[in-house]
Amino acid sequence: MMLNELNSLQTAKLQQELFKCCGSTKWSKELAACFPFDNIEGLMYCSDKIWAKCSETDFLEAFTHHPKIGDIESLKKKFAITAGWASNEQSAATTASQQTFEEFAKGNDDYEKKFGYIFIVCATAKTADEMLDVLFARLSNTKEEEIKIAANEQNKMTHLKLNKLIKN
Repeated sequence: MMLNELNSLQTAKLQQELFKCCGSTKWSKELAACFPFDNIEGLMYCSDKIWAKCSETDFLEAFTHHPKIGDIESLKKKFAITAGWASNEQSAATTASQQTFEEFAKGNDDYEKKFGYIFIVCATAKTADEMLDVLFARLSNTKEEEIKIAANEQNKMTHLKLNKLIKN
């Protein structure tokens, strides 16, 4: 979809499309209200401003729209689906060992028990082993630190999805 097509959508359909990029109701409604945009840079700027004003509740809502990485089969499928999204991204599903997947499942369960939501990380250009290292490093964070980091990772993913939604 081109930006001009997105600009011409009815509000309800526009919100649906934006919600696919970030599963926060507040974010998608507020961003839809900012339309139309002349360029992708303006859209991203507005998206960032809205995301920065969102609350922890909004972040947590967005997080629920991601598959749980701790499920080994879902993890393999996730990497298979996202492998082609970025030119640097590797297909971790074909290069990660079974042990890595098992460690990831355990680490993700520990993360969810500590923080109350699934591990959120922008997977672009990261192998499963690299993501596992990130997961274990982030387990030492406080809840206050981690919600900010997870929200930042969500924002990175939102940017990627907005760029995919708008094919210039």
